[in-house]
Amino acid sequence: MGGGIQKWMVVCLVVVAGASLLREVAAEPQVPCYFIFGDSLVDNGNNNNIQSLAKANYMPYGIDFPGGPTGRFSNGKTTVDVIAELLGFDDYIPPYASARGQQILKGVNYASAAAGIRPETGQQLGGRIDFAGQVNNYKNTVEQVVNILGDQESAANYLGKCIYSVGVGSNDYLNNYFMPLYYSSSRQYSPEQYADVLIQEYTEQLRALYNFGARKFVLIGVGQIGCSPNALAQNSPDGSTCVQRINDANQMFNNKLKALVDDFSRNTPDAKFIYINAYGIFQDLIDNPSAFGFKVTNAGCCGVGRNNGQITCLPLQTPCQNRNDHLFWDAFHPTEAANIIVGRRSYSAQKGSDAYPFDIRRLAQL
Repeated sequence: MGGGIQKWMVVCLVVVAGASLLREVAAEPQVPCYFIFGDSLVDNGNNNNIQSLAKANYMPYGIDFPGGPTGRFSNGKTTVDVIAELLGFDDYIPPYASARGQQILKGVNYASAAAGIRPETGQQLGGRIDFAGQVNNYKNTVEQVVNILGDQESAANYLGKCIYSVGVGSNDYLNNYFMPLYYSSSRQYSPEQYADVLIQEYTEQLRALYNFGARKFVLIGVGQIGCSPNALAQNSPDGSTCVQRINDANQMFNNKLKALVDDFSRNTPDAKFIYINAYGIFQDLIDNPSAFGFKVTNAGCCGVGRNNGQITCLPLQTPCQNRNDHLFWDAFHPTEAANIIVGRRSYSAQKGSDAYPFDIRRLAQL
């Protein structure tokens, strides 16, 4: 009798220990850290305390996010929040503005709303941290990582396993090239020349990241700015026609960005580069919205509609109730529902064209 109880207790202890081990394994992320560079599509609070019109730390932004507004330009999660979940992180990657101490070891989000590749991009909106500034902030983080881990070699080994996500370029079109009253770039460069200039500056920053330990790069293409509610309102009375000249310029940039993956892969064999076709993924959502559960693709959810120059939601503005029906949250930024689809397809490609040469899930395994 006593022996039976002892055996039963041993079995229970083994089961409990096994369950604990499974929880630990399940909680272990696929990469040790995730570093994020970008603009308002992925900013999660870096602009909150700077002098800028490009802020989203007020309602109705974050209305569907745990804890409310954070600085995310969405009703809920951004694409990188979704990717962080899929990579196995138990919390979202903290913004550089508030990341402290051991917290930085799981990664940092450096993204800044209105930021671009070019330093002047977005200047009409006030303060922002351009791509070069974000890379400089990352260099500061690396110094802290070296201090925490004890030496440069340990830091280099650690950082080399992390994923570096870069999604910049949208504002260089939205808040620069296609804003001729504020910027001269469209008079200085043809769309092709401008894309070349952007890629050249982008390349310099990627090299800087590489020199400071980055080895796994995710380069995210620019979406269809010409199909945002902001562009639709200016292009057609009924808000149904995308601005083709903007989309064509975006695709020129994307094609060169995809080619950059091959260039870097040839010249830096110890690093891995992939391209995420955000343009193509969003094209699917625009071409066949009902297949993804969307009913409204030409107007933002928070009162931003056609014939309205307002890009962001006004403070305390009442948003639509049926947020999952909307592709766009405001005149430029997608809803959480759209971000979830883009994030999932970036992590695990559903079509061959979603990622090149492979997706984030595969990159994490290498």
